[in-house]
Amino acid sequence: MVERREVLPIPDRQHLGLITYDAKDPDTAFPPIEPLLPPQNAPNVLVILLDDVGFGAASAFGGPVHTPTAERLQRDGLTYNRFHTTALCAPTRAALLSGRNHHSVGMGMITETATSAPGSSGLRPNTKAALPMTLKLNGYSTAQFGKCHEVPPWQTSPIGPFDAWPTGGGGFEHFYGFIGGENNQYYPALYEGVAPIEVDKTPEDGYHLTEDLADHAIDWIRSQKSLAPNKPFFVYFAPGATHAPHHVPPEWADKYAGQFAGGWDAQRESTLEQQKRRGVVPADTELTARPEAIPGWEEMDDALKPVLERQMEVYAGFLEHTDFHVGRVIDAIETIGALDNTLVYYIIGDNGASAEGTINGAFNEMANFNGLAAIETPEFMAEVKDKLGTPEAYNHYSVGWAWAMCAPFQWTKQVASHWGGTRNGTIVHWPAGIRSKGEVRSQFTHVVDVAATVLEAAGLPEPTFVNGVQQAPLEGPSMLYSFDQPEAPERHDLQYFEMAGNRGIYYKGWSAVTRHSTPWLPNEVLPALDDDVWELYDGSTDWSQAHDLVAEMPDKLAALQRLWLIEAVKFNVLPIDDRRFERLNPTIAGRPQLVTGTSQVLFPGMKRLSEHSVIDIKNRSFSVTAAIETPKDGLTNGVIIAQGGRFGGWAFHVREGRVRFVYNLLGMSEFVVGATEDLDTGSHQVRAEFAYDGGGLAKGGTVTLYIDGRSVGSGRVDQTQPMVFSADETTDIGNDFGMPVSTDYTGAAKFNGRIEVVKIDVGEDDHSHLVDPAEVVRVATSRQ
Repeated sequence: MVERREVLPIPDRQHLGLITYDAKDPDTAFPPIEPLLPPQNAPNVLVILLDDVGFGAASAFGGPVHTPTAERLQRDGLTYNRFHTTALCAPTRAALLSGRNHHSVGMGMITETATSAPGSSGLRPNTKAALPMTLKLNGYSTAQFGKCHEVPPWQTSPIGPFDAWPTGGGGFEHFYGFIGGENNQYYPALYEGVAPIEVDKTPEDGYHLTEDLADHAIDWIRSQKSLAPNKPFFVYFAPGATHAPHHVPPEWADKYAGQFAGGWDAQRESTLEQQKRRGVVPADTELTARPEAIPGWEEMDDALKPVLERQMEVYAGFLEHTDFHVGRVIDAIETIGALDNTLVYYIIGDNGASAEGTINGAFNEMANFNGLAAIETPEFMAEVKDKLGTPEAYNHYSVGWAWAMCAPFQWTKQVASHWGGTRNGTIVHWPAGIRSKGEVRSQFTHVVDVAATVLEAAGLPEPTFVNGVQQAPLEGPSMLYSFDQPEAPERHDLQYFEMAGNRGIYYKGWSAVTRHSTPWLPNEVLPALDDDVWELYDGSTDWSQAHDLVAEMPDKLAALQRLWLIEAVKFNVLPIDDRRFERLNPTIAGRPQLVTGTSQVLFPGMKRLSEHSVIDIKNRSFSVTAAIETPKDGLTNGVIIAQGGRFGGWAFHVREGRVRFVYNLLGMSEFVVGATEDLDTGSHQVRAEFAYDGGGLAKGGTVTLYIDGRSVGSGRVDQTQPMVFSADETTDIGNDFGMPVSTDYTGAAKFNGRIEVVKIDVGEDDHSHLVDPAEVVRVATSRQ
């Protein structure tokens, strides 16, 4: 009987033949157990998704950054120069893995801004199963390595639920990577499956996250082909690179010394020339104008220019370093003889380049996220220039470089209206399945097309039921038709775009767009949605959206605007939500909140708790109390509780027998308060009370230390972080994993006594009424 695969899992069928009484009876016969496999010759699949890379960054698409792996795949594969994403991280990833538009799977924005509206809930409906789940249930081995930013914040704790985690409801059998928008490349917070793990190397030992992810991917692929050679694999390789922080060993950045002295305006001109030479843009493509919100290179402070140059050198080294390690994964597949029948998608960016680093760039982007960017003066930036890219920095490049890396298009990441935010260079490589080599494909394509392409390549039907739930149809067509037909009419000829009010529509070569907000201007007054100014472009004659035709063709614009509205209704885009502060407040937004109330109890062994998993102590008074037992021999040492890390956080710990409280302000200042007497041997209750000054955000306060209710010391914290401690560091009990909050620890951070319990109590007033709504939303949308 022909096996049907529309219903997954494939239903087991009962054997209805002769059943004998004695297994030794010669008539005893049962069909052999057959392993579940996809159709014969189904390819392996490797999807590579880089982070925050604009169309004009990689050399494969005319950019200044050497990407030999991408160019190698181009030579034997296909270059798609009109491939699109959603303009933001989590939405693109959700669309890629589901084959549906981002609003269709609840990811209209990032998970941290989820609302109760279906299009922005942060929850993928069970009627829209993920591609890896479909492949797993058809006999593929599935694994993900790297970034997962699709988990709702109220599900990011070690207790789950894990429905949105890769190895939970995501369909991956193996996951090694991180949950959230970004990670420290030298001291990452990592998970294997759903369990937090610690790496066993340091930067001094040569550790870097991208290399680590490649190592694990290579090991898994080799093992998979060794142990299950007849099963194809689906590997999703999604390094955090090149999202900020831009971390890379100095020798990679030094390759580019002096290459960006001409500035971003000149770089865009050079990039367009290279793009035309490589044939990745039409010969008549024009460079779009620089927005007024971005200063020209000549307008920048001459004293700051060496710092700005180094920012771009570091970024370029970071991207080349990433491409190198992608190449190691490709080499490993080739070495085991599997590359010929591996369908490779190399998607160079999940959105346009990131313009979230301020006009001057950032040494520690946490300063900007806390509204304290002014701390990083040009003089300070000059002093720390040589630390950019190293473990001592948490750096980001300036808006000008982000804009240049999106050449020749307008705008950047977050701006879903224009190609600068949504067009990403993509390469498809599959020697066994694509006859054409080294050619360009210019059909309009989108990240939602990948799922249908993989299924068609594997000879698998789109499932109608998955795990008992009837499935909605995929929303992107397969790209397979274009593999060997360069002139085939495009099948994806209609696509809406929307991100926080920035919106657009593509239809048969035309695009109508409106930019509603600017990524790096958090205090701008947003217009009413109906007052947004729309633009109209004819893609058949204007490849880069350089000539607005709205004045000449108002009727065409009106038709496309109406079409956008129809698509918005179809895919859960409405209501358009450009709210700022409200979306960051779980109660107003209508999403669950993991931790509520004014008190939280934590226990020893709890570690790697995200900021969403711990009660918020910022901008308010709080106390932390611990019941401990000192060691019988020697002095007590180690961390009782630590939150955050090297670039901002706090810790309550014991040093040489005396309790201490340390507050680390953005890695730039440490305020340490110590006890005046030792802890005796035995059981004690120790407490640190922080009395917030009040009167606004980021104020200081007085710290008082107690042992068994007796005051044993006090001191001042002059200023605090109002918005976020870290995008990747966590809270740990009895230790401090990742980069330590403080240099005040002596020896190991692990507590050498016994901790019974730790309790945090906070004051009622969190001063949220004083938070600038623009600042809150800027922090949230920048951390992805």
